[in-house]
Amino acid sequence: MPVSTDTSVQDSPPIRLVEFVPLIAALISLGALGIDTMLPALPDIARRLGVDAIVDGPLILTVFVVGLGIGQLIHGPLTDRFGRRPVLIAGLIGYIVCNLLAGLANSFALLLAMRFISGLAIAASRVVTIAVIRDCFSGRAMAQVTSLAFMVFMAVPIVAPSIGQAILLLGSWRLIFEMIAAAALLCLVWFVLRMPETLRPENRAPLSLRSTLSGWRHALRDRYSLGYMIAALICQGAIFGYLSSIQPIMEHVFHRPALLGSVFAASAGTMAVANLLNSRIVIHLGMRRISQVALVVMIASSGTGLAVGHLGDEPLLVFVVVQAITMACFGLATSNMSAMAMENMGEIAGIASSVQGFFGITLGGVIGWAIGRSFDGTTAPMHLGFLIAGVAGLGIAAIVERGRLFRPS
Repeated sequence: MPVSTDTSVQDSPPIRLVEFVPLIAALISLGALGIDTMLPALPDIARRLGVDAIVDGPLILTVFVVGLGIGQLIHGPLTDRFGRRPVLIAGLIGYIVCNLLAGLANSFALLLAMRFISGLAIAASRVVTIAVIRDCFSGRAMAQVTSLAFMVFMAVPIVAPSIGQAILLLGSWRLIFEMIAAAALLCLVWFVLRMPETLRPENRAPLSLRSTLSGWRHALRDRYSLGYMIAALICQGAIFGYLSSIQPIMEHVFHRPALLGSVFAASAGTMAVANLLNSRIVIHLGMRRISQVALVVMIASSGTGLAVGHLGDEPLLVFVVVQAITMACFGLATSNMSAMAMENMGEIAGIASSVQGFFGITLGGVIGWAIGRSFDGTTAPMHLGFLIAGVAGLGIAAIVERGRLFRPS
């Protein structure tokens, strides 16, 4: 079992926990806001800009996700060298500007360019927030705080599609980008006014190619960092597959596109509940036992969804229930696997979170894109994606833990 040797961690935040958690959650949510509010607008954007909604529409999500992944490799070394605050402030400013320009785009190519650059910029929020949490917490305490932050963060996926639909009723899809820019501006002001620098001067790393490569090697050679990063990215790919598939599923399988926001909320809401539960039980049960049991249940639920769809017409209610269970298990598994991946990375938290985030977001995005492109008029590709993710995640956990699964640690 890994033991953190970072004695500088005090397991306490620089501001009160009741403000620290919502602020961290709001910053993480900005990336999700850039994805989930787009879902109901994809057909309209594709139609207005003269591209195919089924083939080209998902690129609006994919290029953003790829930028979000690549950007983390840039922000990781920067935040370990210059501190958490300046890197995140610069990233938020870039995100605001790119969203405003995306809202003015008159060509699909320009829109995709702005989406990619905005993904690069907001990648700072993921890197910095994970590094800030690691600066202040370790071990099970980190998993507990991460779960609390993700519980609040999950409010965004729950309501974001409905927000997107409401904006479309009020006006153009361009207003969605303006809303995202406004939300980023509010988070920027909150962060600047309230969050002090959490990286101690003596812990700042030199900015050089040699030190960066050394940090990458350390993150990729550590068994727990590498193993749980891979397991988490595969699960992340299944979630991106859901995001790429849910709009055509609601329109072409269930013929109820107006219920997209409600179905999405019912599914994503269980992730928030799961993270609240995790924050309460992880101290007592341990990260490993919770994440591995969650993967077993995810295998069972996604397998059930696949079987029901194969047998005949899949009722919408059954789809929602199965997906809600699957998403809850995803939340329990990934929040703990992310914490375990960072356990031995205290001295290079920025670089480690950037490497893990790069592979998780970029490769996860590619997996999700492949699942979305596999849409065949049924829910089978999406359920199969979660089933494979659960089996692969549990298998990787068995390798990392050398066969000792479900132990309380």
